[in-house]
Amino acid sequence: MFEKVLIANRGEIALRVLRACRELGIKTVAVHSEVDAEAKYVKLADESVCIGPAASSLSYLNVPAIISAAEVTDAEAIHPGYGFLSENADFAERVEKSGFVFIGPRPETIRLMGDKVSAKDAMKAAGVPCVPGSEGALPEDPKEVVKIARAIGYPVIIKAAGGGGGRGMRVVHTEAALSNAVTMTRSEAQAAFGNPVVYMEKFLENPRHIEIQVLADSYKNAVWLGERDCSMQRRHQKVIEEAPAPEINRRMLNRVGDRCAEACRKIGYRGAGTFEFLYENGEYFFIEMNTRVQVEHPVTELITGIDIVQAQVRIAAGEKLWLRQRDIEPKGHAIECRINAEDPFKFTPSPGKIVNWHPPGGPGIRVDSHAYSGYTVPPNYDSMIGKVIAYGDTRDQAIRRMQIALSEMMVDGIKTNIPLHQDLLRDERFIQGGTSIHYLEEKLAARVGGQ
Repeated sequence: MFEKVLIANRGEIALRVLRACRELGIKTVAVHSEVDAEAKYVKLADESVCIGPAASSLSYLNVPAIISAAEVTDAEAIHPGYGFLSENADFAERVEKSGFVFIGPRPETIRLMGDKVSAKDAMKAAGVPCVPGSEGALPEDPKEVVKIARAIGYPVIIKAAGGGGGRGMRVVHTEAALSNAVTMTRSEAQAAFGNPVVYMEKFLENPRHIEIQVLADSYKNAVWLGERDCSMQRRHQKVIEEAPAPEINRRMLNRVGDRCAEACRKIGYRGAGTFEFLYENGEYFFIEMNTRVQVEHPVTELITGIDIVQAQVRIAAGEKLWLRQRDIEPKGHAIECRINAEDPFKFTPSPGKIVNWHPPGGPGIRVDSHAYSGYTVPPNYDSMIGKVIAYGDTRDQAIRRMQIALSEMMVDGIKTNIPLHQDLLRDERFIQGGTSIHYLEEKLAARVGGQ
């Protein structure tokens, strides 16, 4: 096992990784920007190194500064968390060439799965069901593009091969709009991701977002830890996540989960990862794989009893996977609400000083957050300041516990999206379960229209 790990991230995930390392008896190094100097995880780490000013490009994305921090502190491994450099194959390669262990997949695996075209090809080869679409990248010939779209059937969606986070995609409903949509998406893809390659898929009208968590070691052992429903989204950003997913075809899910584990073995995957699917009319369609720990990993941890972050560290240290598929027995239900420093319905950021911070408690309640009374939320980063996770024997109990937790939570001095979560936790369609990825945006649009 490692003696010292550097955490190349900030916020709640930096604290989460720190706690996992402390439980394993590993010393930690927190890197931070100038504006994060007073953060809780910086104070709790065994060592800390300032790696630059507030701007991400000069600190948390500053690869030379992070490598230097690992060198001067004699760290052995680097955990990238999520976001920032976590899915950057060049960073993973630089880490390993500099003599450190990257706590995540191999660089070549990150590249394979980071390109949506090669990822889809790899999944097809492994028998994972994919959305009907183009065979690889779209050709330059507009007539060939039209033929492909006709064969798939409208509506279609044009996607950037190097895209992510809801960027680099455009829905096309008619043939007349196709050529311009392809041209614009290529241009945006080049500007945003440095890769103009785009591909085409059938646009599913009313799907749900179901994802499957996997763990794999360096010895071709892999398991899947059940699924999560992340359909409550706004602008492709998740708001509420839960596990297991309500109202789905579980027999089909088991087959898809087994194929995901087999895909990990085939591509030589290492570490924690998530296969993301669209689910419609009882069928699963692979859309992408996230080669890192997810924001919503706690709901899976609570229903399986498996510490996913510790698993990442243990696998990176060379341990064989100690789990077999028969050992995975999810129990109960868990729901996560992302708490953001923003207006709950206008979604404008609300940075500033938290005057009073009182997290909820009680049976089945977990709060992952780096915030505290007196903490100043900086305007430079993502607005998420924490996550509230509720666990229950049943989904109804988890919902009730989350309702109580949100009513107890106090965050004074800034605005948060807690009122939005309270509204959703009372929503009849959410309580029923099985809403599509469009439900929240339609609900918000109706709210605006009714004012």
